[in-house]
Amino acid sequence: MTETNRIEYKRELSDGLEKEVIAFLNYREGGIIYIGIDKEGNTCGLADADGDQLKIKDRLKNNIRPSALGLFDIVSEERDGNNILKIIVASGPEKPYHLKKYGMSEKGCFIRLGSAAEPMPQKMIDELFAKRTRNSISKIKAGRQDLSFSQLKIYYEESGHTLGKAFAKNLELLTEDGALNYAGYLLADKNNTSIKVAKYSGKTRTDLIESNEYGHECLVKATKQVIDKIAVENRTNTKITAKERQQANLWNPIALREAVINAFVHNDYTNEITPKFEIFADRIEITSAGGLPEGLSKQEFFEGFSVPRNKELMRIFKDLELVEQLGSGIPRILEHYGKESFGFSDNFLRMTFTAKETAVEEGGLMGGQKGGVIGGAIGGVIDTTEALTKRQKEVLKLIVANPSITYNEIAEALGINESAVGKHITAIKNKGFLTRQGDTRGYWEINLDEN
Repeated sequence: MTETNRIEYKRELSDGLEKEVIAFLNYREGGIIYIGIDKEGNTCGLADADGDQLKIKDRLKNNIRPSALGLFDIVSEERDGNNILKIIVASGPEKPYHLKKYGMSEKGCFIRLGSAAEPMPQKMIDELFAKRTRNSISKIKAGRQDLSFSQLKIYYEESGHTLGKAFAKNLELLTEDGALNYAGYLLADKNNTSIKVAKYSGKTRTDLIESNEYGHECLVKATKQVIDKIAVENRTNTKITAKERQQANLWNPIALREAVINAFVHNDYTNEITPKFEIFADRIEITSAGGLPEGLSKQEFFEGFSVPRNKELMRIFKDLELVEQLGSGIPRILEHYGKESFGFSDNFLRMTFTAKETAVEEGGLMGGQKGGVIGGAIGGVIDTTEALTKRQKEVLKLIVANPSITYNEIAEALGINESAVGKHITAIKNKGFLTRQGDTRGYWEINLDEN
């Protein structure tokens, strides 16, 4: 491998690292820097990769302006038996980036030209600065300043981090004059951010059967709640033949999770529009505000080039391990769904994933169902059953998906304890919807025809 417009090799950590990072931040596609590989592409390795990683984080944090936090990843890799470092750099939204020491001058600004980082002409510096986005969630002052962040602190502690007294500054939740910004507002314990998850009985929006509202709290918590809710809805379709019983989720779980997180992290919150999640009988639609970031083509988007719209959120989601590497989300989705699943407009991005509907063959469903689609059709019957509570419907759907499911598996899927699961199942049995066949090695029969 040789150096390209997006790949830079360095034999060791040197003084010129910030220059290379700045060049990629100012480049429309970003790039990757390998430390421990020479210019010919030969692996040399690093004697102290962990120590170098800490030094790189500190240097990029303190020596580059505007802040590059949330715009780079440092990944430790092993190649040819040697330890190397891979620095993934996104294209920054606040160009021109520059060395703090020299400011926005030709001595401080760089741009990627071919396989080299070159000084940026003053004319380009002035033009980029004139177009710099001022209306971002980091620059908008929060309408309320009496905000608390106990939920965010708990999430950081669970991830092995501790937020000190200066966490608001360190996480870039403050405006230039020291007030809490809109990013801080979105991550606060209480806010007015509403996230909707709607469910329809058919293929159109005419028959709304369930409307769930999350939010009004830390955006990280709202994200986790939406992920959990959609995981419950991602029931298992079953195809029963004379020979075997085949199961598959309606949607690929990995792609679906990436899509949900992508909608939260890259949503344009500046107009107070939040992501929207809609579940239909034949598909799920996830809509986020904001089209493609400026300067990013559809091809670059699909190839995983990253231009984070909200670098503050990106950084925090990465800290909490909700996001892995920059630019990894879309390629992961494309492993399971085609490019046609993405719809772009000037103001919105919509991801549409078609459900895997599998017809029942040869013998019908355990519990007396005669043909039809397990999941889509039966799920609709359960949703419209007035005799069951909302939680009981969720329990029954999990049993339909897997008649051999255990109490513990139901408890984990719904985030409740096993005793609560037992109470719900007893109620469902008393209402005539469930019959147990066999002991602990048995299965549940679902009785919907008679109710």
